[in-house]
Amino acid sequence: MKAIVYERYGSPDVLQLKEIDKPVPKDDRVLVKVRAASVNAYDWHMLRGKPFLVRLSEGLLKPKNHVLGADIAGQVEAVGNEVKQLHPGDEVFGTISGGFAEYACPREQYLGLKPANLSYEEAAAVPMAAITALQGLRDKGKIQPGQKVLINGASGGVGTFAVQIAKSLGAEVTGVCSTSHVDKARSIGADHVIDYTQEDFTKNGQHYDLILAANGYHSLSAYKRALGPTGTFVMTGGSMAQMFQAMLLARWMSKPGGKQMSFLMAKLNKNDLVYLKGLLEAGKIAPVIERRYPLSQVADAVRYLEAGHAQGKIVITFENGDKA
Repeated sequence: MKAIVYERYGSPDVLQLKEIDKPVPKDDRVLVKVRAASVNAYDWHMLRGKPFLVRLSEGLLKPKNHVLGADIAGQVEAVGNEVKQLHPGDEVFGTISGGFAEYACPREQYLGLKPANLSYEEAAAVPMAAITALQGLRDKGKIQPGQKVLINGASGGVGTFAVQIAKSLGAEVTGVCSTSHVDKARSIGADHVIDYTQEDFTKNGQHYDLILAANGYHSLSAYKRALGPTGTFVMTGGSMAQMFQAMLLARWMSKPGGKQMSFLMAKLNKNDLVYLKGLLEAGKIAPVIERRYPLSQVADAVRYLEAGHAQGKIVITFENGDKA
Protein backbone atom coordinates (compact mmCIF):
# COMPACT_ATOMS: atom_id res chain seq x y z
CA MET A 1 0.00 0.00 0.00
CA LYS A 2 1.05 3.64 -0.45
CA ALA A 3 1.91 5.67 2.65
CA ILE A 4 3.67 8.88 3.61
CA VAL A 5 6.76 7.83 5.56
CA TYR A 6 9.40 9.67 7.57
CA GLU A 7 12.50 7.94 8.93
CA ARG A 8 13.88 10.94 10.85
CA TYR A 9 12.65 14.14 12.44
CA GLY A 10 12.81 17.24 10.32
CA SER A 11 10.97 19.54 7.92
CA PRO A 12 8.29 18.33 5.47
CA ASP A 13 11.17 17.66 3.07
CA VAL A 14 11.86 14.37 4.90
CA LEU A 15 8.42 12.99 3.99
CA GLN A 16 8.37 10.35 1.27
CA LEU A 17 5.61 8.49 -0.55
CA LYS A 18 6.51 4.78 -0.32
CA GLU A 19 5.06 1.31 -0.73
CA ILE A 20 4.84 -0.44 2.66
CA ASP A 21 3.15 -3.57 3.95
CA LYS A 22 -0.58 -3.48 4.49
CA PRO A 23 -1.29 -3.76 8.24
CA VAL A 24 -3.02 -6.76 9.80
CA PRO A 25 -5.47 -5.96 12.63
CA LYS A 26 -4.56 -7.27 16.09
CA ASP A 27 -7.26 -8.40 18.52
CA ASP A 28 -8.46 -4.91 19.55
CA ARG A 29 -7.87 -3.17 16.22
CA VAL A 30 -9.82 -2.41 13.08
CA LEU A 31 -8.46 -2.47 9.53
CA VAL A 32 -9.79 0.61 7.75
CA LYS A 33 -9.52 1.38 4.06
CA VAL A 34 -8.78 5.10 4.30
CA ARG A 35 -10.90 7.29 2.02
CA ALA A 36 -9.73 10.66 3.40
CA ALA A 37 -7.53 12.12 6.13
CA SER A 38 -6.81 15.59 7.50
CA VAL A 39 -3.80 17.51 8.76
CA ASN A 40 -3.42 18.84 12.30
CA ALA A 41 -0.78 20.81 14.18
CA TYR A 42 -0.16 17.48 15.93
CA ASP A 43 1.29 16.14 12.67
CA TRP A 44 3.99 18.75 12.26
CA HIS A 45 4.87 18.48 15.96
CA MET A 46 5.39 14.73 15.40
CA LEU A 47 7.31 15.39 12.20
CA ARG A 48 9.72 17.86 13.77
CA GLY A 49 9.94 16.13 17.16
CA LYS A 50 9.07 19.41 18.88
CA PRO A 51 8.54 20.27 21.63
CA PHE A 52 11.14 17.91 23.06
CA LEU A 53 8.46 16.13 25.12
CA VAL A 54 7.32 14.58 21.83
CA ARG A 55 10.58 12.65 21.59
CA LEU A 56 10.16 11.17 25.07
CA SER A 57 7.13 9.24 23.82
CA GLU A 58 7.78 8.97 20.07
CA GLY A 59 11.51 8.23 20.04
CA LEU A 60 14.48 10.23 21.27
CA LEU A 61 16.64 10.23 18.13
CA LYS A 62 14.20 9.04 15.46
CA PRO A 63 10.47 8.32 15.36
CA LYS A 64 9.18 4.92 16.41
CA ASN A 65 6.15 5.30 14.14
CA HIS A 66 7.09 6.15 10.58
CA VAL A 67 3.68 7.15 9.16
CA LEU A 68 2.07 10.49 10.01
CA GLY A 69 -1.64 11.28 10.11
CA ALA A 70 -4.05 11.38 13.06
CA ASP A 71 -7.50 11.92 11.51
CA ILE A 72 -9.12 9.49 9.09
CA ALA A 73 -12.43 8.49 7.57
CA GLY A 74 -12.98 5.29 5.66
CA GLN A 75 -14.56 1.87 5.54
CA VAL A 76 -13.95 -1.10 7.81
CA GLU A 77 -12.38 -3.99 5.91
CA ALA A 78 -11.60 -6.41 8.78
CA VAL A 79 -11.70 -6.51 12.58
CA GLY A 80 -9.73 -8.20 15.35
CA ASN A 81 -11.16 -10.92 17.58
CA GLU A 82 -11.94 -8.53 20.46
CA VAL A 83 -13.75 -5.91 18.38
CA LYS A 84 -17.46 -5.99 19.22
CA GLN A 85 -19.15 -2.84 17.92
CA LEU A 86 -17.73 -2.43 14.41
CA HIS A 87 -18.07 -4.75 11.44
CA PRO A 88 -16.69 -5.03 7.90
CA GLY A 89 -18.44 -2.52 5.65
CA ASP A 90 -19.07 0.06 8.38
CA GLU A 91 -18.25 3.65 7.43
CA VAL A 92 -16.18 5.17 10.23
CA PHE A 93 -14.19 8.23 11.29
CA GLY A 94 -11.71 8.73 14.09
CA THR A 95 -8.07 9.00 15.08
CA ILE A 96 -4.92 6.93 14.68
CA SER A 97 -1.17 7.16 14.45
CA GLY A 98 -0.50 6.46 10.78
CA GLY A 99 -3.44 7.86 8.84
CA PHE A 100 -1.57 9.12 5.78
CA ALA A 101 -1.75 5.68 4.21
CA GLU A 102 -4.17 3.67 2.10
CA TYR A 103 -4.93 1.42 5.09
CA ALA A 104 -4.81 2.06 8.84
CA CYS A 105 -5.29 -0.06 11.96
CA PRO A 106 -6.72 2.05 14.80
CA ARG A 107 -8.08 0.69 18.08
CA GLU A 108 -11.87 0.34 18.14
CA GLN A 109 -12.09 2.86 21.01
CA TYR A 110 -10.85 5.65 18.73
CA LEU A 111 -13.42 5.12 15.98
CA GLY A 112 -17.07 6.04 15.58
CA LEU A 113 -19.65 5.54 12.83
CA LYS A 114 -19.36 8.27 10.22
CA PRO A 115 -22.14 10.90 10.31
CA ALA A 116 -24.63 9.93 7.62
CA ASN A 117 -24.80 13.44 6.15
CA LEU A 118 -21.02 13.87 5.73
CA SER A 119 -18.74 12.76 2.93
CA TYR A 120 -15.53 10.95 3.83
CA GLU A 121 -13.55 14.14 3.30
CA GLU A 122 -15.85 16.12 5.59
CA ALA A 123 -15.77 13.40 8.25
CA ALA A 124 -11.96 13.21 8.17
CA ALA A 125 -11.83 16.93 9.00
CA VAL A 126 -13.63 16.42 12.31
CA PRO A 127 -11.99 14.23 14.98
CA MET A 128 -8.95 15.89 16.57
CA ALA A 129 -9.95 19.52 15.99
CA ALA A 130 -13.58 19.11 17.03
CA ILE A 131 -12.79 16.99 20.10
CA THR A 132 -10.22 19.58 21.20
CA ALA A 133 -12.78 22.36 20.83
CA LEU A 134 -15.47 20.34 22.62
CA GLN A 135 -13.30 19.39 25.59
CA GLY A 136 -11.90 22.90 25.87
CA LEU A 137 -15.34 24.47 26.05
CA ARG A 138 -17.38 21.82 27.85
CA ASP A 139 -14.90 20.02 30.11
CA LYS A 140 -12.25 22.63 30.94
CA GLY A 141 -14.33 25.74 30.31
CA LYS A 142 -17.58 24.50 31.91
CA ILE A 143 -19.48 26.55 29.34
CA GLN A 144 -23.02 27.62 30.25
CA PRO A 145 -25.89 29.03 28.14
CA GLY A 146 -25.85 32.81 27.94
CA GLN A 147 -22.15 33.18 28.73
CA LYS A 148 -19.93 35.54 26.79
CA VAL A 149 -17.32 33.35 25.10
CA LEU A 150 -14.33 34.49 23.05
CA ILE A 151 -12.54 32.19 20.59
CA ASN A 152 -9.04 33.39 19.71
CA GLY A 153 -8.07 31.82 16.38
CA ALA A 154 -11.68 31.50 15.28
CA SER A 155 -10.88 30.73 11.64
CA GLY A 156 -8.52 27.78 12.16
CA GLY A 157 -9.28 24.08 12.45
CA VAL A 158 -10.05 24.04 16.18
CA GLY A 159 -11.43 27.59 16.14
CA THR A 160 -14.09 26.99 13.48
CA PHE A 161 -15.44 24.05 15.48
CA ALA A 162 -15.19 26.00 18.75
CA VAL A 163 -17.33 28.86 17.42
CA GLN A 164 -20.03 26.44 16.27
CA ILE A 165 -19.97 24.24 19.38
CA ALA A 166 -20.15 27.28 21.68
CA LYS A 167 -23.17 28.54 19.74
CA SER A 168 -24.82 25.11 19.92
CA LEU A 169 -24.40 25.26 23.71
CA GLY A 170 -26.14 28.62 23.94
CA ALA A 171 -23.23 31.05 24.32
CA GLU A 172 -22.78 34.55 22.92
CA VAL A 173 -19.66 34.10 20.82
CA THR A 174 -16.94 36.55 19.82
CA GLY A 175 -14.44 35.30 17.26
CA VAL A 176 -10.95 36.74 16.84
CA CYS A 177 -9.17 36.34 13.50
CA SER A 178 -7.35 38.25 10.75
CA THR A 179 -8.97 40.60 8.24
CA SER A 180 -9.25 38.02 5.46
CA HIS A 181 -11.08 35.57 7.72
CA VAL A 182 -13.67 37.89 9.27
CA ASP A 183 -16.44 36.88 6.87
CA LYS A 184 -15.79 33.19 7.50
CA ALA A 185 -16.08 33.65 11.28
CA ARG A 186 -19.41 35.42 10.81
CA SER A 187 -20.67 32.77 8.39
CA ILE A 188 -20.22 29.98 10.95
CA GLY A 189 -22.20 31.81 13.62
CA ALA A 190 -19.98 34.21 15.56
CA ASP A 191 -22.13 36.97 17.07
CA HIS A 192 -19.21 39.39 17.07
CA VAL A 193 -15.90 39.29 15.20
CA ILE A 194 -12.70 41.14 16.14
CA ASP A 195 -10.01 41.66 13.52
CA TYR A 196 -6.83 41.33 15.55
CA THR A 197 -4.91 43.47 13.07
CA GLN A 198 -7.20 46.38 14.00
CA GLU A 199 -8.06 45.77 17.65
CA ASP A 200 -6.52 44.06 20.69
CA PHE A 201 -9.30 42.34 22.60
CA THR A 202 -7.14 42.16 25.73
CA LYS A 203 -7.06 45.98 25.90
CA ASN A 204 -10.52 47.08 24.76
CA GLY A 205 -12.18 46.86 28.18
CA GLN A 206 -14.46 43.94 27.30
CA HIS A 207 -14.56 40.94 29.64
CA TYR A 208 -15.55 37.36 28.95
CA ASP A 209 -16.82 34.41 30.96
CA LEU A 210 -14.72 31.99 28.90
CA ILE A 211 -11.79 32.50 26.55
CA LEU A 212 -10.56 29.60 24.43
CA ALA A 213 -7.22 30.25 22.74
CA ALA A 214 -6.94 27.98 19.71
CA ASN A 215 -4.19 30.24 18.40
CA GLY A 216 -2.73 33.66 19.11
CA TYR A 217 0.27 35.14 20.78
CA HIS A 218 -0.91 37.03 23.85
CA SER A 219 0.69 36.47 27.24
CA LEU A 220 -1.23 34.65 29.95
CA SER A 221 -1.50 37.89 31.91
CA ALA A 222 -3.11 39.60 28.90
CA TYR A 223 -5.67 36.82 28.54
CA LYS A 224 -6.36 37.00 32.26
CA ARG A 225 -7.01 40.75 31.98
CA ALA A 226 -9.80 40.05 29.47
CA LEU A 227 -11.63 37.63 31.79
CA GLY A 228 -14.56 38.52 34.01
CA PRO A 229 -14.14 38.17 37.80
CA THR A 230 -14.85 34.41 37.70
CA GLY A 231 -13.94 33.80 34.07
CA THR A 232 -12.04 30.81 32.69
CA PHE A 233 -9.20 30.75 30.18
CA VAL A 234 -8.36 27.56 28.25
CA MET A 235 -5.34 27.28 25.97
CA THR A 236 -5.53 24.60 23.28
CA GLY A 237 -2.96 25.98 20.84
CA GLY A 238 -0.39 28.68 20.19
CA SER A 239 3.37 29.00 20.09
CA MET A 240 5.48 26.39 21.89
CA ALA A 241 6.66 29.06 24.34
CA GLN A 242 3.04 29.91 25.16
CA MET A 243 2.08 26.29 25.68
CA PHE A 244 4.99 25.67 28.04
CA GLN A 245 4.09 28.84 29.93
CA ALA A 246 0.50 27.69 30.26
CA MET A 247 1.52 24.20 31.44
CA LEU A 248 3.88 25.63 34.05
CA LEU A 249 2.05 28.75 35.25
CA ALA A 250 -1.69 28.39 34.59
CA ARG A 251 -2.49 26.68 37.89
CA TRP A 252 -0.35 29.14 39.84
CA MET A 253 -2.14 32.08 38.17
CA SER A 254 -5.60 30.72 39.03
CA LYS A 255 -7.43 31.89 42.13
CA PRO A 256 -9.98 29.84 44.13
CA GLY A 257 -13.38 31.34 43.43
CA GLY A 258 -11.84 33.73 40.91
CA LYS A 259 -10.27 33.65 37.47
CA GLN A 260 -9.18 30.23 36.24
CA MET A 261 -6.30 29.63 33.83
CA SER A 262 -5.77 26.22 32.21
CA PHE A 263 -4.11 24.26 29.42
CA LEU A 264 -5.80 21.42 27.55
CA MET A 265 -4.35 18.32 25.96
CA ALA A 266 -7.35 16.65 24.38
CA LYS A 267 -8.13 13.02 25.18
CA LEU A 268 -9.49 11.34 22.09
CA ASN A 269 -12.33 8.89 22.69
CA LYS A 270 -15.38 7.25 21.12
CA ASN A 271 -17.92 8.95 23.42
CA ASP A 272 -16.99 12.40 22.16
CA LEU A 273 -17.06 11.18 18.55
CA VAL A 274 -20.63 9.97 19.18
CA TYR A 275 -21.55 13.34 20.71
CA LEU A 276 -20.08 15.20 17.74
CA LYS A 277 -21.85 12.84 15.32
CA GLY A 278 -25.13 13.96 16.86
CA LEU A 279 -24.28 17.65 16.41
CA LEU A 280 -23.13 17.07 12.83
CA GLU A 281 -26.22 15.07 11.81
CA ALA A 282 -28.46 17.69 13.43
CA GLY A 283 -26.78 20.41 11.36
CA LYS A 284 -25.61 22.30 14.45
CA ILE A 285 -21.96 22.15 13.40
CA ALA A 286 -20.19 21.49 10.11
CA PRO A 287 -16.53 21.12 9.13
CA VAL A 288 -14.92 24.03 7.30
CA ILE A 289 -12.50 22.74 4.65
CA GLU A 290 -10.16 25.23 3.04
CA ARG A 291 -7.88 23.06 0.91
CA ARG A 292 -7.53 19.53 -0.36
CA TYR A 293 -4.26 17.81 -1.25
CA PRO A 294 -3.71 14.33 -2.71
CA LEU A 295 -1.77 11.82 -0.61
CA SER A 296 1.34 12.43 -2.71
CA GLN A 297 1.35 16.10 -1.64
CA VAL A 298 1.12 15.68 2.14
CA ALA A 299 4.42 17.57 2.53
CA ASP A 300 2.87 20.64 0.88
CA ALA A 301 -0.22 20.33 3.07
CA VAL A 302 1.89 20.23 6.25
CA ARG A 303 3.93 23.24 5.08
CA TYR A 304 0.77 25.23 4.48
CA LEU A 305 -0.71 24.39 7.87
CA GLU A 306 2.55 25.07 9.69
CA ALA A 307 2.68 28.55 8.13
CA GLY A 308 -0.29 29.38 10.37
CA HIS A 309 -2.77 30.87 7.92
CA ALA A 310 -5.18 27.99 7.29
CA GLN A 311 -8.86 28.92 7.24
CA GLY A 312 -10.49 25.79 8.58
CA LYS A 313 -9.21 22.30 7.87
CA ILE A 314 -6.77 20.85 5.35
CA VAL A 315 -7.90 17.50 3.93
CA ILE A 316 -5.88 14.72 2.28
CA THR A 317 -7.64 12.94 -0.57
CA PHE A 318 -7.12 9.39 -1.83
CA GLU A 319 -7.35 7.77 -5.24
CA ASN A 320 -10.06 5.41 -3.97
CA GLY A 321 -12.40 8.41 -3.94
CA ASP A 322 -14.80 10.10 -1.57
CA LYS A 323 -17.90 7.98 -2.03
CA ALA A 324 -20.02 8.57 1.04
